[in-house]
Amino acid sequence: MRLTLSALILSAGMANAAAALPPLRDVSEIDDNMLWVALAIEISDRCDSIAPRTLKGLNFLWQLKSRASDLGYSDDQIRAYVDSDAEKDRIRDRGEAYVRAKGLNPDSAADLCTLGRDEIQKGSQIGAFLRAK
Repeated sequence: MRLTLSALILSAGMANAAAALPPLRDVSEIDDNMLWVALAIEISDRCDSIAPRTLKGLNFLWQLKSRASDLGYSDDQIRAYVDSDAEKDRIRDRGEAYVRAKGLNPDSAADLCTLGRDEIQKGSQIGAFLRAK
C-alpha cells in the first residue's frame, strides 16, 4: 500500500512538473535548432544547386525530439509544437528575419542559394544539413 501511495505522489509530482514547463517555443535549444532545420529545408527546396542531407536532418530531428522528451515534454506536447500552424508561421518569420539580417531577400531563390553556399562553407548548423550539387 505504501508503494502505491508513493507511486501516486511521484506521478502527481511529474504531472505538475510537466505542467510547469515553458512552451517549447521558449526553449532555445529546441526552437533555434528547429529554425536551422527549417531554413535548410527552404534553401534546398528553392535552390537547384543545393541538395538536402536528408538522413542527417532526420537524425537531428529525432535527437531534438529525444532532447525535448528528456526535458520532460510529452509526445503530445512535442507533436502540438511541431504541427502547429502558428508555430510554423512564427518559425517562417524568424527565418525570413535571419535571411534579411544577412542582407539577402528571403523571396529570392538566388539569395537563398547564396545563403546556402555561405552556410555550407561556414560549416554552420544550417550548412550541415545541405550539400552543393
